[in-house]
Amino acid sequence: MTKVIMHGCNGKMGQMITGLCAADPEIEIVAGIDAFNQTEGSYPVFKDIYDCDVEAEAIIDFSNAAAVDRLLDFCVEKQMPCVLCSTGLSAEQLEKVKAASEKVAILKSANMSLGINMLIKMLKEAVATLYPAGFDVEIVEKHHNLKVDAPSGTALALADSMNDEMGGIFEYVYDRSQVRQKRERKEMGISAIRGGTIVGDHDVIFAGNEEVVTFSHTAYSKGVFGKGAIQAAKFLAGKPAGLYDMSDVIG
Repeated sequence: MTKVIMHGCNGKMGQMITGLCAADPEIEIVAGIDAFNQTEGSYPVFKDIYDCDVEAEAIIDFSNAAAVDRLLDFCVEKQMPCVLCSTGLSAEQLEKVKAASEKVAILKSANMSLGINMLIKMLKEAVATLYPAGFDVEIVEKHHNLKVDAPSGTALALADSMNDEMGGIFEYVYDRSQVRQKRERKEMGISAIRGGTIVGDHDVIFAGNEEVVTFSHTAYSKGVFGKGAIQAAKFLAGKPAGLYDMSDVIG
């Protein structure tokens, strides 16, 4: 059984992961860290990570960017592998993540969903086959009406995976309303839809002559991200220093 510390345990994702772990015989949350709402349930909760004296094999982080620097310092000092899921990190913090990964195992991914990361793996093969055969590539992503950024980080991760596979030949196009000209071969259109309570929906469309191939992924709840984080923690426990991502988890 993998023993983990839940960093940001009283947040929505922290509570969701707590419930998922309670039903999983292969993992156990042995302590939680949260600066607010110091309520304890099945495990002790500490306000400051340095107050935590409970032994564990990894940390799952779903807190916020303000807490990441202290978390990374702790992980390096205690040699504690970390699944880093907090978003909105600054350029300086991303550099600190990279530096920390030279001393301890850190896993960070643009999207923690196992399905999305399997999709990324399949898209690399698909684009290498279909684009040279004349297929155009477009991405359509849909999210809830409270999401403030567009396109989504996941849509960009999908685009980047295909662009990297093809040597950076694509040019991303987010809006065609101001240009009256036919589609260029090197374009990859990325369109964003916002509405209702859509958790996350991504379609990657390969449009060829007289046939269309579409890869789709739909997240029905944020639980898919929690499940991915749990699988990542199981994978990361005992791993040597390095910067990992979900592609390492799915193999």
